[in-house]
Amino acid sequence: MFCYQCQEAAKGTGCTVQGVCGKTGETAALQDLTMYVLKGIALFADAAREQGLDVRAADARIRGDLFATITNANFDDAVFAEKIRDGLACRDELKQQLAARGVDVPLAGHDAATWTAVSEAELAAKARTVGVLATENEDIRSLRELLTYGLKGMAAYAEHAAHLGHFHEEVNAFLAKGLAAALDDSLGADELVALVLECGRHGVTAMALLDGANTAAYGQPEVTRVNLGVGTRPGILVSGHDLKDLEELLKQTEGTGIDIYTHSEMLPAHAYPAFKKYEHFVGNYGNAWWQQAEEFESFRGAILMTTNCIVPVKDSYRDRIFTTGHAGYPGVPHIPAAAEGEAKDFTAVIERAKASLPPVELETGELVNGFAHATVLGVADQVIDAVKAGAIKRFFVMAGCDGRMKSRGYYRDFALALPEDTVILTAGCAKYKYNKLGLGEIGGIPRVLDAGQCNDSYSLAVIALKLKEAFGLDDINDLPITYNIAWYEQKAVIVLLALLHLGVKNIHLGPTLPAFLSPNVAKVLIDTFGIGGITTVDQDMEQFLAV
Repeated sequence: MFCYQCQEAAKGTGCTVQGVCGKTGETAALQDLTMYVLKGIALFADAAREQGLDVRAADARIRGDLFATITNANFDDAVFAEKIRDGLACRDELKQQLAARGVDVPLAGHDAATWTAVSEAELAAKARTVGVLATENEDIRSLRELLTYGLKGMAAYAEHAAHLGHFHEEVNAFLAKGLAAALDDSLGADELVALVLECGRHGVTAMALLDGANTAAYGQPEVTRVNLGVGTRPGILVSGHDLKDLEELLKQTEGTGIDIYTHSEMLPAHAYPAFKKYEHFVGNYGNAWWQQAEEFESFRGAILMTTNCIVPVKDSYRDRIFTTGHAGYPGVPHIPAAAEGEAKDFTAVIERAKASLPPVELETGELVNGFAHATVLGVADQVIDAVKAGAIKRFFVMAGCDGRMKSRGYYRDFALALPEDTVILTAGCAKYKYNKLGLGEIGGIPRVLDAGQCNDSYSLAVIALKLKEAFGLDDINDLPITYNIAWYEQKAVIVLLALLHLGVKNIHLGPTLPAFLSPNVAKVLIDTFGIGGITTVDQDMEQFLAV
């Protein structure tokens, strides 16, 4: 086993025995092999697209299987074994169609395009040979993995949009192009750097695609106060990221006597107008994903994991948790996808909730969210006037992820240390380090503007670009904005690449820089874009405020 795709890579270098996330070496190997199969599919999907062949099935497999290999999404070996076999069939179908047309496919002789397997033993043996370390050159490996993790993040955005019926041909095409390129030994560092930056460009497109899909379905987010307490009825706790799953569950639980709560990254759902009509959609329970073991235990009701962010399941709530979408865990019931045009059947989740006790209250009070780009731009004049008057001196983008490491306490301390004339722009679960601190307002503008999920990071880019336009600036880096971002998994990687494409420089990443950046690749990012890490709150505060 060797995996270093997330921030918690063991010893800052990579997990080699078992993932810090909890995945076993066997699971890691099957995920590696799933990725290898996807690269083989991509070789032929790329060529088939050029020929005008129908590649929708291949596109869907690439999006979905990339999503399933994101950190904390799926731990079920049987699922990945099935994905590998289905993937080989998908690859060979495309191969046959192209052969029938006499099309010469580049790299068609590559092992990823030709190998096959039948037995579990064959899969396991192959899986041990195709992991990250199969690329021997450290810098080429680093760039391939940076590209691959960007593709995983982009696929997650695109898959959420697809769940709502929104697709983008250029995004699908680049997912295949990027995966195929990761097999091409003729590509050197310069070509791979160019592909990494191109990934950022398509990442912006994927983010805009999902933003449009969400708002078309559920309306523009509104400033909303979200209850943190609990009621007296049994509940279902919805975690992950998928709004479509939440919508279908809300519809199916109307009139059942069950309350629906959000957890972690689902908190921003309360800001969408379409969900406010459901009286049993009562509040948010708990904090960021990594605290779920204790919080799921105290919730006492049914739990639905819609996407990534599941952690190893404890026996104390094993009989109450369900997965759906690309999430999965061994022994945990999975709610399958429905036929096209139909809704998923959440009967099993609902019946389990009916037999449950009400949640144990963890806290009381409210959180304010809903500051997506449309909301913030609606008060842009007020924000600009506050900047011009000196009431707001600087914005700090503190988006991204939360995690288990004690060093992440830095972000809470940093938020507390910020001067009262500064505003935090956030999206993602990183906000749970400071969104309950009561940091106050500036002239009616909250000092923490929560744009939503990590999936909503696009809002922060739109806000920055509109402020640049409003202030008449030529360079986005001339805005009074500092980027101090906490990262954890691969969706954060595509957000970083998207920001680089938009020209943003001097981004600080923490609590550590990615382990998958080789010293030479890290130097390129530092020298070209000013990428930096974090130090102490006092040192960083002095540096940022001196700009």
